[in-house]
Amino acid sequence: MTKIGSRYVAVSVDGAVGVLTLNRPDVLNALNRELMQELVAELERMDRDDAVKVLVITGNDKAFAAGADIREMADESAVSLLLKRQFDVWDRIGGIAKPIIAAVSGYVLGGGCELMMNCDLVVASDTARFGQPEIRIGVMPGAGGTQRLTRAVGQRKAMELLLTGDAMPAEEALRCGLINKVAPVELYLEEALKLARRIANQPPLAVALIKQAVRKAQDLSLAEGLDFERQYFHLLFASEDQKEGMLAFQEKRSPQFKGR
Repeated sequence: MTKIGSRYVAVSVDGAVGVLTLNRPDVLNALNRELMQELVAELERMDRDDAVKVLVITGNDKAFAAGADIREMADESAVSLLLKRQFDVWDRIGGIAKPIIAAVSGYVLGGGCELMMNCDLVVASDTARFGQPEIRIGVMPGAGGTQRLTRAVGQRKAMELLLTGDAMPAEEALRCGLINKVAPVELYLEEALKLARRIANQPPLAVALIKQAVRKAQDLSLAEGLDFERQYFHLLFASEDQKEGMLAFQEKRSPQFKGR
């Protein structure tokens, strides 16, 4: 495993899996602008690295991220926030082609929950608690909390969480469809890495196009989504991986995918 890092994000590469660890433990990994800029820069760098197939974002056992850095925001005005365009960096996460898995534990609140919902898959520890408590400090989510939470758990549950600021435990989050899997706190990161390694063994082009198609499903009608899916289905028949995958199936051997 090789390790590099920046001020607030520790980065390691384990085989074909890139791991990005939020590193502000003294403030429960509160998301300030510098952390988000570093995180997105590292995601984009790894997205360009052909040796990395899947990305994992994690924090520590006590907190994935407990929210935005309130000290940084308290004195802002509507105009200053608009001029700083602080959500532009968040929008760039949607441009990452490779799958992103969130491995979360402890506090997954506010901006931390929004960051998690920007990921494609979520493995949580049994101590994780999820919520959007912004209403308790006089504001509301601004990085997708009202929109992604509603799409994930439905209007009624989202309205309850957003209007009360209450947190939801991991098992309930699993039942609601907010996360994919719950594991004991000592195993959640390894479970996320296992999932990442499984996906890393799949054909990279198909993985990337499936990710795009699934994300588009939230924004398109069924007819539009089916048309989008079929275009990508046909496109994959121009790849070497499609030929290798189907030949390997017929020859009863493991395929050797090359991302071409």
